[in-house]
Amino acid sequence: MFDRIARVYDRMNSVMTAGMHHRWRERAADLARVGPGSRALDVGTGTGDLAIELARRGATVTGLDFAPAMLEVARGKAPDIAFERGDALALRYGDGEFDAVTVGFGARNFADLDRGLREMARVTKPGGRVVVLEITTPQRLPLSWFFRLWFDRAVPALGRLAGDPDAYTYLPSSVRRFPGPEELAGRMGAAGLDEVRWIVTAGGIIALHAGTRRA
Repeated sequence: MFDRIARVYDRMNSVMTAGMHHRWRERAADLARVGPGSRALDVGTGTGDLAIELARRGATVTGLDFAPAMLEVARGKAPDIAFERGDALALRYGDGEFDAVTVGFGARNFADLDRGLREMARVTKPGGRVVVLEITTPQRLPLSWFFRLWFDRAVPALGRLAGDPDAYTYLPSSVRRFPGPEELAGRMGAAGLDEVRWIVTAGGIIALHAGTRRA
């Protein structure tokens, strides 16, 4: 599915978020606290936008994804970043290899969320950062009503126009089954992270979580 939508993925993100997804990735990269001399891993990197934000801060970045067509797009955008194919649930890297590990709009696609979070924590250095950027479901009116209308009706319609209605029907269903901010913070803590904090922004639609790898 992700290979099928690779060529329209960036355009659809911009349409669905009015271009705000770039700002959310910038904030995620800020929370990773990387700079020159840092090593960062972006899991579920897709077309590479969060990896690119990390690299802009001076970090040496690896972007990992399981979809070859997504990686092909990413390499075309940032040939200086190492984009590799791999499994988020069985990261090929050693313990404590990275100063920061991020995932942007990919954690809800993990077949086993807790295992994926444990793997992200494992390859992070003690004291390093793990950052999760995800869509969340707003709880307050009127935004909760608008969110349901947009995601349940408009997004699948946009998917039909883009030629892949199944992919953009999957998107709202994956958001609905993903844990809310407080539960996700608890699961990050159980994965080996301390000081887990989260920010809910964009009127309650976007959640950014960050935690520190336990020593």
